[in-house]
This record gives sequence, C-alpha cells and structure tokens, in this order.
Amino acid sequence: MKLNERDIRQKVKEGERHDGRDLEEFRDIEIDAGYINETANGSALVKIGETQVLVGISIDVESPYPDRPESGTIVTNAELAPMADRDYESGPPRGPGVELARVVDRGIRESEAIDLEDLCIEPGEKVYTVFIDVHVLNNGGNLIDAASLAAMAALKDGYLPEYDEEEGVLDRDSKWKDIELSTEPVTATARKINGETVFDTTREEEDAQDARLTVSIDQDGQVVAMQKGETEPYSSDEISQAMEKVREKTEKFRSLIDEAVE
Repeated sequence: MKLNERDIRQKVKEGERHDGRDLEEFRDIEIDAGYINETANGSALVKIGETQVLVGISIDVESPYPDRPESGTIVTNAELAPMADRDYESGPPRGPGVELARVVDRGIRESEAIDLEDLCIEPGEKVYTVFIDVHVLNNGGNLIDAASLAAMAALKDGYLPEYDEEEGVLDRDSKWKDIELSTEPVTATARKINGETVFDTTREEEDAQDARLTVSIDQDGQVVAMQKGETEPYSSDEISQAMEKVREKTEKFRSLIDEAVE
C-alpha cells in the first residue's frame, strides 16, 4: 500500500518513518565494483535498500574541442528505463534523467577529479573521452546518492585502454593505465520534509519532500559541489546543520567504496 504524503509528513514531524528507520539512517548499502568485467572499462553496481543503480565506464578516442586542444572530455548520461519505475517512459532522456546525470557529473567535474589533460593523446588531434553511463535498475528512492556512489566506484575500478597511434585504433582489450583520480568526491543528499532533515528517502518519501540539498565532499573534507532541488528554501542554519551530517555520511561512503574496489 502506498502511503500518502500527509501520513509521511506527519510521521516525519514526529521523528518516525514508515519503515522504522531514524530520520538520518540509511538502508543497507552494497557496492559491487567490477560488476561488468568484459565489456566495460570500469563498473559498479550499488544497492541501497531496494534501489539498484549500475554505472558503466566506457572509453573512446575523439577530437578535442578547438578551445581545449590538450584536454579530454567527460560525458555523463543517465537512463531511467520503464522497468525501474512505472513513471518512467521509453525514449530520449527527460527531466529526471537529465537532472540525475547533471548532479552526478557536477561532483566529478567541479572537483576536477579527472585531470582532463591526462586524457590527451595528441594535442589538437586525439584525446580520450570518458563516458559515465548511469543505468537505474530499480527506483526505490535516493537515486542521486546511489548513482554517485556507483560512479565513483566505477571510476576507481576503471582504466584507459591502449591506443595504437600508428593504426589509429583503440585496443579495448589492452589496458594502458588506471583512470587517475586527483581527488575523490563523495556525495550525500539531505532532504527536508515538513521542516525535518531526512536522509536516504524512499520513493514514497520523495513525493512528500519540500527541498533537497546534494553535497559532494573530497577526501580532505572540502565541499567541491552543491546542488539545491525542489521549491522550499534552506536557511543558512539549515544548510550548516545539513553539511555536518553530510560529512559524516560521506566518510562512511568513502570507506565502503575503498573496500569494494580493493
């Protein structure tokens, strides 16, 4: 039975949730790095409760942008297939998918986790492009955190294949080197429901949310990206309180990623 928004908001105000968790408590998190061994250049499957997100890394060689002749590129896509949620439709990415890809991409790009110049093969001619493809297998809520966790685990699992400059072809079966990460941003999302801060929301709880704050933090505890969602504003005090809680969550997430990749 699907709970209505009024019931959810009332329970949250009383410090309760329909599944018995505390307001800040996450469901069980599982990270399976290297989930796709033969066809991806890095991958990870993340489960948070019923939510399942698979991220695959693929590498291609392309011409650089004219204004950045020595820089490779990052492209992040998100696929929300109908099998993952009855509200999703087949076809090109729509609003939710575009936003999910943008938020995942922002944490990686704004932190400069990948040195784009390290992706250069021949200045002005050939560079590596890193594709980060997010596939939502089941939407049980909190897709942003699941997708961001999977993206970072997949990148840490990832590698650049050899490029044969004489033949002008990419040997996808031969590893050149690991994808080098200059920093490791980890993301967590705080949501506001009826004035209370809630983490790891279910699909039903997200229908009742008033605001969302997604924060990416690097290994030194520095905020590298932030994304506000929904209509209700956050006060400066609410942001400060949410940030402290996000820091606690991302420290745990970082350990889970390291354990999965090792």
